[in-house]
Amino acid sequence: MTATPAELRAMSRALELGAGVLGTTSPNPAVGAVVLAPDGTPVGEGATAPPGGPHAEVAALAQAGERARGGTVVVTLEPCAHTGRTGPCADALVAAGVGRVVVAVPEPTELAGGGADRLRAAGVDVELGVGREEAEDGALAAWLTGVRSHRPFVVWKVAATLDGRVAAADGTSRWITGDQARAAVHRLRATCDAVVVGSGTAVTDDPQLTVRDADGRPAARQPLRVVADRRGRLPAGARVLDDAAPTHVSRAATPGELLAELFDRDARRVLLEGGPTLAAAFLRDGLVDEAVVHLAPTLLGAGPSLVGDLGIRTIADALRFGIADLIPLGGDVQIRLRPTRHTGGRQSADGGS
Repeated sequence: MTATPAELRAMSRALELGAGVLGTTSPNPAVGAVVLAPDGTPVGEGATAPPGGPHAEVAALAQAGERARGGTVVVTLEPCAHTGRTGPCADALVAAGVGRVVVAVPEPTELAGGGADRLRAAGVDVELGVGREEAEDGALAAWLTGVRSHRPFVVWKVAATLDGRVAAADGTSRWITGDQARAAVHRLRATCDAVVVGSGTAVTDDPQLTVRDADGRPAARQPLRVVADRRGRLPAGARVLDDAAPTHVSRAATPGELLAELFDRDARRVLLEGGPTLAAAFLRDGLVDEAVVHLAPTLLGAGPSLVGDLGIRTIADALRFGIADLIPLGGDVQIRLRPTRHTGGRQSADGGS
């Protein structure tokens, strides 16, 4: 049996729900779920709560109540079959009396696997793989990277002019992009567990690296601020060391070592906001999973480029990207990219080999 139109609409909504909690669920996956009554009417929805709170299916069932009995649950990740901080979601679905479960992504871990089998054993019809590609490329991408590659998913954010400059020849860079682009950066930070800069950026720009709303008020939840400072250059009075958010100063020698530190801190989605040198180091090592580029319709003709030396000497070795989406932001443009080939023949870790 394939998914019905109502189930496909519910899966689209479940994907939105998962995306809406990005940055709040790590190390757990950002999952969304929708409950349909037997006639296909949506009667409940939910998303994964912060660690220790209910999973998406349980939250959606709680909202649906008795209307879930005999109905369908549409969920972006296969319901778990193990007991961790919360009980098995598969058992909760059986207890609620649902007749069918539609899943986007099968559970990839041995620990939590077996949910579909448990549901089928209880007489529940299970459909796997509905909307799988979109789910794996969306809110689940970071968690899946953690499962498969044992490191956080890295989003590289950079703002540049049309000629690829991140600052003028005299070093001035405020503001290359406009208000809407800068607001988008704060929304992007809010979806991440950690924000990373190098010591050069921390010293030169003295950023605070917090999440703020349009009126400049700090958000209730702040990602971990991270400064890659192998040489101990960060001054004691740097704004990134204030009490507005937690901060980790790393002496890691390589991007891989830095990501290992953050993975151990339960970070699964990391925003790289460092300058050209740090960006080049991550790109050379094949450790950028997504790029968010804000382009301003401005030319400078000189000044630092958006990325440093990648060690590429011929066009055949170019690091290439595919365009995921392109969005106007006031007078600027946001381009979201996914690597299709890494230098040295390394493939992207974007949920694959």
